[in-house]
Amino acid sequence: MINYFKKLLHMKDTADDGSVKSFVDNQQKEEAYDERVLGIQVVPLDKIVGSVGRYKDFNRRFRLKKDRPSARFERVMEAFKKKIILPPITLYQIKNEYYVLDGNHRVSAANNLGYEFIDAHIIEFLPSKNTLENIIYRERSAFLAKTKVPDTIDLTEVGQYGRLLKQIDEHHVFLMKAGDDETDYLVAAMDWYKTIYTPLETIIKNSRLDRRFSKRTRSDLYAYISNHQWVRGKDREYGIGIDQLIPKNMEEFRLKMEQLKDLELPEMKHWISAFILIEVKAGKELEVMDRLHKMDEIQEVHFVHGFFDLIAKIMMKRELMSSDAEIIGHFLHKKVRQVKDVIKTQTLIPISSREKKPILERSS
Repeated sequence: MINYFKKLLHMKDTADDGSVKSFVDNQQKEEAYDERVLGIQVVPLDKIVGSVGRYKDFNRRFRLKKDRPSARFERVMEAFKKKIILPPITLYQIKNEYYVLDGNHRVSAANNLGYEFIDAHIIEFLPSKNTLENIIYRERSAFLAKTKVPDTIDLTEVGQYGRLLKQIDEHHVFLMKAGDDETDYLVAAMDWYKTIYTPLETIIKNSRLDRRFSKRTRSDLYAYISNHQWVRGKDREYGIGIDQLIPKNMEEFRLKMEQLKDLELPEMKHWISAFILIEVKAGKELEVMDRLHKMDEIQEVHFVHGFFDLIAKIMMKRELMSSDAEIIGHFLHKKVRQVKDVIKTQTLIPISSREKKPILERSS
């Protein structure tokens, strides 16, 4: 057993002995030669994967190799420990990976001390190969460079970032017409992100809608829903009540969300009711009534004359973008039809309803 663990440790050490990635190698692979300066940003250390000129001096965990001089590294470590503020490092970026141009020892020291982030001056190199991934990446980079919104919007279709830019443009115009002709575009973009994008993205998250589209992100669903709701306005299959939650006008949606506190953001839940007509085995009506009445979803059960023997009223909570028929059908299949002595069912889903309080409540 001891030898086994020694072998594992040796394998780990051997894996770490490799060098960090070479910027030049990846630059050639991605044909990334067009550059632009992004300025100083906070960068996660785990995104720094390589070096521009000293990739052979550091292992894959960005620690100085044993045969390399360590005096510079020790001085940097000492500065970190004494909380001395050092200048930002300089990184080259290709897609979501960063390579150190200046500051290799600072990155190594920060890794050794368990830091998660580091300040860096970023110069991005854009990949020029016309792959789908690269086209979307360039669109995303242009979107972020123009709007300066947080890097959380992840779209997977070409052209969708352009649609979001149109939304921001419209919101910018709206804000200026609302009373401030000097509203800065970046202010409008951040306001769009906070008051329009984030609330709708939260609704999608709370509804778990993205679980039904495994190859799509919540940002994709935001783009799809907002485009069809606010631009095309055509018939959708989101389910009854969607227009009450997401108005057809983007600014109406923003105003509606402004009235809610963060904890009150809609979870897209909606009560639905239906009536189930049930045929049961002769002589088993009361037994089946008792079994059905124990189910939380069933509010009432009645023994009646006619072709069907029982009528049950169900009340269920469902996601607003789900289908009523799908939710009710699942309940029937998994629960009602599994009840012993149930022969046949028929479901009636109300299109609209009018209810009155019981007579005793009205008279009081």
